Amino acid sequence: MFLLRHGQSYFNLHFNETRVDPGIEDPELTALGNEQAAAAAAQLAGVALTRIIISPYTRALQTAQPILATHQVPVDIMHEVRERTAFVCDVGSSPKVLAMRYPHHEFAHLPQRWWSAATETLEETIARANAFRMLMAARKDRATTLVVTHWAFILALTGISAGNGEILEYDPNGNMPERIAWDS
Repeated sequence: MFLLRHGQSYFNLHFNETRVDPGIEDPELTALGNEQAAAAAAQLAGVALTRIIISPYTRALQTAQPILATHQVPVDIMHEVRERTAFVCDVGSSPKVLAMRYPHHEFAHLPQRWWSAATETLEETIARANAFRMLMAARKDRATTLVVTHWAFILALTGISAGNGEILEYDPNGNMPERIAWDS
């Protein structure tokens, strides 16, 4: 299985410079973020993907676009792989808005408010990641699945603090991380 952290968003751009939440709901990718998405697509071009799972945040959907241009495979939009709600950027868009922006994807299965209403605890993020890990471990196509997701979700799964646009290989049957450095 492959885990791809979305490309740089406008939240990432401002927060990384100031360490202050800029207050941008469901931010889009920056020019650099689009370049990172294109680079990820090039890196994955020769990989025989059979399924792509995408978080419903705009930054993840935009990151997946260049990959979907070269991989005509089933797509699952899963709110379970969303970011940990900790900043304003983690307020998502409604399924109706997402369906208008991305008519080639299915959003009707999402709850109206698919993101957490309150800051998700670290334990809740880890529990969500562990539930996803068990779900993926049971799938036969896990080795050829790409998940376009977020920093905290990848960290909870792997213990690795992935950079924007970074791709990790991941085995859901492997060991859970012994220690997670949330402050990295």
